[in-house]
Amino acid sequence: MAIEKAMVSLFLLALFFIGAASQSPAPNAYTNHTVGGGAGWFFNVTTEKTSADYSTWAATQTFNLGDFLIFNTNTNQTVIQTYNETTYKSCTMDDPSDDTYTFLGGSNEFGKAVTVAVPLTIEGAQYYFSGADDGVQCQNGMAFEIKVGHGLGLPPSLNQPPPPPYVDPASSPIESPPITVIDNSPNRGVRCSISIFQVVFVLVALVSYLV
Repeated sequence: MAIEKAMVSLFLLALFFIGAASQSPAPNAYTNHTVGGGAGWFFNVTTEKTSADYSTWAATQTFNLGDFLIFNTNTNQTVIQTYNETTYKSCTMDDPSDDTYTFLGGSNEFGKAVTVAVPLTIEGAQYYFSGADDGVQCQNGMAFEIKVGHGLGLPPSLNQPPPPPYVDPASSPIESPPITVIDNSPNRGVRCSISIFQVVFVLVALVSYLV
């Protein structure tokens, strides 16, 4: 009986350690993930090889809301973020959508070193690739996907409400020209008719006198 109790205790203890090991520790800070590590985000057009295995690199990382992806690269590559798996697999932005974004390094000079920082602001799967060379870079490994967890949630600096929609300033009111109102009431008409009759009478009398 004692042996059975000991075996049950050992079994429960083993389950406890297995459960503890399977749970990822909760993050206590936000993380900057340098894509590709020290190799950076580069593509050799001569050998058509990337400077790192980005899928393997991504598999070693834990991504959470509020973290940043840091792309140390140059302007020979691009950084495209998408939540659309079809766009990711096509390696192109020929049909851009609202869930696909291109991050620029602030320079259009060819071969200029840049650092691109991409904040992780949405939980779930998202995809990254380079769209340079008509998708050739992406097709040769310049791409990876990640899954973003909740972690600590978004920090206040990234959790701002979207700006209100743009509204054209109200135009100043245009003053209408004065409108002349003609009064066609009966009284006015009678008065006007009498006045004309009197004028005609005076003219006829004057002509008769002169003759």
